[in-house]
Amino acid sequence: MKLNNLSPAEGSVKKTKRIGRGQGSGHGGTSTRGHKGAKSRSGYKHKIGFEGGQMPLQRRVPKFGFKNVNRVEYKGVNLDSIQTLADNAKLTEITPLILAEHGLVSKNDNVKILGRGVLKAKVKITAHAFSATAKTAIENAGGSVELINA
Repeated sequence: MKLNNLSPAEGSVKKTKRIGRGQGSGHGGTSTRGHKGAKSRSGYKHKIGFEGGQMPLQRRVPKFGFKNVNRVEYKGVNLDSIQTLADNAKLTEITPLILAEHGLVSKNDNVKILGRGVLKAKVKITAHAFSATAKTAIENAGGSVELINA
Protein backbone atom coordinates (compact mmCIF):
# COMPACT_ATOMS: atom_id res chain seq x y z
CA MET A 1 0.00 0.00 0.00
CA LYS A 2 1.32 3.42 -0.99
CA LEU A 3 0.01 6.96 -0.80
CA ASN A 4 -0.53 7.13 -4.56
CA ASN A 5 -3.00 4.22 -4.61
CA LEU A 6 -5.13 5.24 -1.59
CA SER A 7 -8.73 6.11 -2.42
CA PRO A 8 -11.88 6.65 -0.38
CA ALA A 9 -14.33 3.78 0.16
CA GLU A 10 -16.77 3.08 -2.66
CA GLY A 11 -19.84 5.32 -2.39
CA SER A 12 -18.46 7.49 0.43
CA VAL A 13 -17.68 10.52 -1.75
CA LYS A 14 -20.42 12.18 -3.83
CA LYS A 15 -19.74 14.46 -6.76
CA THR A 16 -20.72 18.09 -6.16
CA LYS A 17 -23.77 19.39 -8.03
CA ARG A 18 -22.46 21.73 -10.76
CA ILE A 19 -25.07 24.47 -10.95
CA GLY A 20 -25.53 27.04 -13.72
CA ARG A 21 -23.49 25.25 -16.39
CA GLY A 22 -26.02 25.19 -19.20
CA GLN A 23 -29.26 23.38 -20.01
CA GLY A 24 -27.50 20.15 -20.87
CA SER A 25 -26.34 19.75 -17.28
CA GLY A 26 -29.92 19.58 -16.01
CA HIS A 27 -29.16 22.41 -13.60
CA GLY A 28 -29.10 25.37 -15.98
CA GLY A 29 -31.73 28.10 -16.35
CA THR A 30 -32.73 29.06 -12.84
CA SER A 31 -29.87 27.02 -11.35
CA THR A 32 -32.11 25.17 -8.85
CA ARG A 33 -33.22 28.48 -7.23
CA GLY A 34 -36.80 28.41 -8.50
CA HIS A 35 -38.51 31.40 -10.12
CA LYS A 36 -38.26 34.99 -8.87
CA GLY A 37 -38.29 36.12 -5.25
CA ALA A 38 -35.50 37.26 -2.93
CA LYS A 39 -33.98 33.79 -2.59
CA SER A 40 -33.37 33.55 -6.35
CA ARG A 41 -31.38 36.79 -6.51
CA SER A 42 -27.64 37.13 -6.02
CA GLY A 43 -26.51 38.57 -2.70
CA TYR A 44 -29.59 37.24 -0.88
CA LYS A 45 -29.28 37.39 2.87
CA HIS A 46 -31.97 37.29 5.57
CA LYS A 47 -32.03 38.67 9.10
CA ILE A 48 -31.47 36.32 12.04
CA GLY A 49 -34.86 34.94 13.05
CA PHE A 50 -36.53 35.84 9.73
CA GLU A 51 -39.37 33.44 8.96
CA GLY A 52 -40.37 34.44 5.45
CA GLY A 53 -42.54 37.37 6.54
CA GLN A 54 -44.34 35.37 9.24
CA MET A 55 -44.12 37.04 12.66
CA PRO A 56 -40.82 35.72 14.09
CA LEU A 57 -40.79 33.61 17.24
CA GLN A 58 -38.93 36.22 19.31
CA ARG A 59 -41.71 38.72 18.53
CA ARG A 60 -44.62 36.25 18.93
CA VAL A 61 -43.64 35.21 22.45
CA PRO A 62 -44.41 37.84 25.11
CA LYS A 63 -41.76 39.35 27.37
CA PHE A 64 -42.09 38.70 31.09
CA GLY A 65 -40.10 38.82 34.30
CA PHE A 66 -36.89 40.70 34.99
CA LYS A 67 -33.28 40.13 35.97
CA ASN A 68 -32.22 41.59 39.31
CA VAL A 69 -28.83 43.23 38.72
CA ASN A 70 -28.08 43.14 42.46
CA ARG A 71 -28.63 39.38 42.85
CA VAL A 72 -25.79 37.53 44.56
CA GLU A 73 -25.22 33.98 43.27
CA TYR A 74 -24.14 31.37 45.82
CA LYS A 75 -22.78 27.90 45.28
CA GLY A 76 -24.57 25.62 47.74
CA VAL A 77 -22.68 23.04 49.80
CA ASN A 78 -24.72 20.70 52.00
CA LEU A 79 -23.86 19.38 55.45
CA ASP A 80 -23.58 15.78 54.23
CA SER A 81 -20.81 16.89 51.81
CA ILE A 82 -19.02 18.65 54.66
CA GLN A 83 -19.35 15.54 56.87
CA THR A 84 -17.76 13.27 54.21
CA LEU A 85 -15.04 15.88 53.61
CA ALA A 86 -14.31 16.12 57.35
CA ASP A 87 -14.20 12.30 57.65
CA ASN A 88 -12.00 11.68 54.59
CA ALA A 89 -9.56 14.58 54.98
CA LYS A 90 -9.63 14.74 58.81
CA LEU A 91 -10.45 18.47 58.80
CA THR A 92 -11.44 20.64 61.75
CA GLU A 93 -11.66 23.91 59.82
CA ILE A 94 -13.41 24.38 56.48
CA THR A 95 -13.05 27.48 54.28
CA PRO A 96 -14.07 28.20 50.67
CA LEU A 97 -10.43 27.61 49.63
CA ILE A 98 -10.45 24.13 51.17
CA LEU A 99 -13.78 23.39 49.44
CA ALA A 100 -12.23 24.56 46.13
CA GLU A 101 -9.17 22.32 46.64
CA HIS A 102 -11.48 19.31 47.09
CA GLY A 103 -13.53 20.22 43.98
CA LEU A 104 -16.82 21.13 45.69
CA VAL A 105 -16.78 24.74 44.46
CA SER A 106 -14.70 26.96 42.19
CA LYS A 107 -12.18 29.29 43.80
CA ASN A 108 -14.13 32.49 43.00
CA ASP A 109 -17.59 31.18 44.02
CA ASN A 110 -19.54 32.62 46.91
CA VAL A 111 -20.30 29.66 49.19
CA LYS A 112 -23.56 29.07 51.06
CA ILE A 113 -23.79 26.19 53.53
CA LEU A 114 -27.13 24.38 53.27
CA GLY A 115 -28.82 22.08 55.78
CA ARG A 116 -29.29 18.74 53.95
CA GLY A 117 -27.83 15.77 55.78
CA VAL A 118 -26.48 15.23 59.28
CA LEU A 119 -23.31 16.77 60.66
CA LYS A 120 -21.56 14.93 63.51
CA ALA A 121 -18.07 16.42 63.13
CA LYS A 122 -17.03 19.39 65.23
CA VAL A 123 -15.79 21.83 62.59
CA LYS A 124 -15.28 25.56 62.26
CA ILE A 125 -16.87 26.59 58.96
CA THR A 126 -16.15 29.86 57.19
CA ALA A 127 -18.49 30.79 54.32
CA HIS A 128 -20.30 33.70 52.67
CA ALA A 129 -23.77 32.61 53.84
CA PHE A 130 -25.53 29.93 55.92
CA SER A 131 -29.08 28.66 55.94
CA ALA A 132 -30.78 28.74 59.32
CA THR A 133 -30.97 24.92 59.56
CA ALA A 134 -27.29 24.55 58.64
CA LYS A 135 -26.23 27.12 61.22
CA THR A 136 -28.13 25.41 64.05
CA ALA A 137 -26.89 21.95 62.98
CA ILE A 138 -23.25 23.10 62.97
CA GLU A 139 -23.58 24.75 66.40
CA ASN A 140 -25.44 21.71 67.82
CA ALA A 141 -22.56 19.47 66.67
CA GLY A 142 -20.14 21.67 68.64
CA GLY A 143 -18.75 23.55 65.66
CA SER A 144 -18.67 27.27 64.95
CA VAL A 145 -19.86 29.49 62.11
CA GLU A 146 -17.97 32.44 60.63
CA LEU A 147 -19.37 34.74 57.94
CA ILE A 148 -17.23 36.24 55.19
CA ASN A 149 -18.36 39.70 54.08
CA ALA A 150 -18.06 39.55 50.30
